[in-house]
Amino acid sequence: MHFSPDSRRRQGRWMPALAVAAAMVLGSPGAQAEALRLMAFGDSLVHGYGLAAGDTFPEQLEAALRADGLDVTVINAGNSGDTSAAGRARLDWALADDPTAVILELGANDGLRGLDPNATYDNLDAIMARLDEEGLPVLIAGMLAPPNLGREYGDIFNNVFPRLAEKYQAPLYPFFLEGVAFEPTLNQADGIHPNAAGVAEIVKRIKPQVVALVKTARLAEQSQQTN
Repeated sequence: MHFSPDSRRRQGRWMPALAVAAAMVLGSPGAQAEALRLMAFGDSLVHGYGLAAGDTFPEQLEAALRADGLDVTVINAGNSGDTSAAGRARLDWALADDPTAVILELGANDGLRGLDPNATYDNLDAIMARLDEEGLPVLIAGMLAPPNLGREYGDIFNNVFPRLAEKYQAPLYPFFLEGVAFEPTLNQADGIHPNAAGVAEIVKRIKPQVVALVKTARLAEQSQQTN
């Protein structure tokens, strides 16, 4: 679900804007009236394979956001073993939970199985189109191909997520397992699924972009209320 060295990200430039974003969300009248519903839509990395209650990505992310004063409920819409095709097939069912924003984390199992990256793109494209149709802000959580599948496959697969981000002008967190893949102390015995400490590391790294997503969703809500 992940394999590859840490991808490079430039988070420094986000920090001033994110501080302003958090202040805007917390200071907006009525912003805390109802918890924002953030859906984490993905595979076992979201669902929490092998983890105890309270240790999954949605639960740890929600706790981290609430610790920062953000009234957010993170919906666990992960399903272990899902490929991009399986996620596409159950999207409408997941949307019945009425999310306000979405973290899209799918494709890891496509890469592990060596599935056609073009099919992965098509499936994720259909998911993004549906979310766009619903007017939902989305943070794309990318994945990297296992290196044993070769450079050609990896180049095509790894480009799936930046292509989607560009097409839909959506924020991209390039590699969901940044800082966790290949770190024995942060993974379960299978070397594939993060343990509780690994999930905590993911949450710490992705949280700035999630805060920005929350800000975007809150502003969209406020805009709808004034129209």
